[in-house]
Parts: sequence; structure tokens; C-alpha cells
Amino acid sequence: MAATEVLLEEVVDAYGRIRVVEVGPYRFLEFGEEVEQSCVFTRDPAWLEYDYNRAMLLGALCHAAPRRALFLGLGAGTLTQACLKWLPLEAVEALELRPEVPRLARQHLGLGDDPRLDIRIGDAMELLEAAAPADLLFVDLYTDVGPSSAHLAWRFLENCQAKLQPGGWLVINQWSTNDGKPLGAPLLRGLFRHHYWECPVVEGNVILLVPASLEQELDEAGVRARVRDLTPQAGFDLEPYLDNLRAAT
Repeated sequence: MAATEVLLEEVVDAYGRIRVVEVGPYRFLEFGEEVEQSCVFTRDPAWLEYDYNRAMLLGALCHAAPRRALFLGLGAGTLTQACLKWLPLEAVEALELRPEVPRLARQHLGLGDDPRLDIRIGDAMELLEAAAPADLLFVDLYTDVGPSSAHLAWRFLENCQAKLQPGGWLVINQWSTNDGKPLGAPLLRGLFRHHYWECPVVEGNVILLVPASLEQELDEAGVRARVRDLTPQAGFDLEPYLDNLRAAT
């Protein structure tokens, strides 16, 4: 028998409706007309259920020893918690547009009070300038109708890359088009000069891994070693996502 869906809380803010529902051992954060934004395995809030989240964690492993991470878009905080749990991070900053999201994440979705995590409320396009430079910067700014305009804003994406420390990585959860290319591929390839990697995932997204500079390459052997070290601890294998990487052309 299918598990019964239980509504834990529903709120309406200036941007629309937000719901938290529970189905068996999972809880979901939904926007608008029940558009699923995040999935949390209640026994382990750092478990990554979605392929796109796992591919984004792979992007984090492109850096050998990240100390500071910046998340643009928090959601339920599963990726943030996974990075706090598995990476040697000393400070993490998250910019979240909707104040109810972190409250609901803490109350219902297992987001912990890690002293390394600082959450600021507001538009990431406005708050980015004041954020500290980071070794890892994640862009995952979605509404109930798709990615925000930031995902195709040249100057904003340029500023995201400029926020990276030397050796850093920008990880973008980008929608894909019908041909499997990332949304805005011509813009992205012009902006980043074809120097980034793409990881398509089954949900239909394409995760972009963008280095801080044109001189910086992807150390595949190093990433593979870190993936194999992480697998027995995390309980899921990122190696298939690494095998699926392709250079932008």
C-alpha cells in the first residue's frame, strides 16, 4: 500500500504557498501548486535523494579541501547539510529569499543549528556583493515555475564566478532543454568561454561545474579518489555522475 500523505504545515507568503508534507520516511518541501522543491529522508537529513543534489555534491568534490561555501538558495538544506557533514568546511553562508523556508526547514525538515552555518534572508542577486569569497558557490534558485532569472543573468553569473577563491568551483543547477543542453547554453558558453563541465541527470537538469579561472582544470583522478573515499560513509556512490561528466563544447 502507498504511504499516506500528511500535511505538516502550510503557509502563504509574498511569493505564494509553501507546504511541508510527509510520506512515509520522507518529508517534502513544496512551492505553489504542490511543486516539489526538496526531499528529506527523516532518519538522515544529510542523505541526498535527488540525482541533481548528488551531482552538485560531486561538484563540491572538485575542490580538494574547501573551507568556505556559499549557497544561493537553501530549500530544505539537504545539500548544505551534506556538505557540512562530509567536507572540511569552516564557514557556510546561505542566501534564501523567503524567510519561512529556513524556519520550516528547521522545524520540520531536520535542518540543524550548526554554528558554521549563517543564513541571510533576501534576494541573492542583491546580497551576493556583500557575501564573503568562497571556495564553493552553489546556485540553485528555483520557484514553483522554474529557475529564477538569475540563472540566465550574465552579470550575476559573472559575479558568482568572481566570488570564488583561487581554485574554487561554481556549481549551478541548470534546467535543460529538449536536446539535453543546459538552458541558455550559448550565453553560458560565451560567459565561461567553453571552460566548464556538464553533468546531465535523470530529473532533466544539467549541473554545471565552473572553475574559478581559465587556467584551472578538473583533476579527475583526484575527484575520483575523493568520491571513492566518501561512498562508504555517505551510503551512495557519486562515481556514475563523474563518469557522466562532459566538457562544454
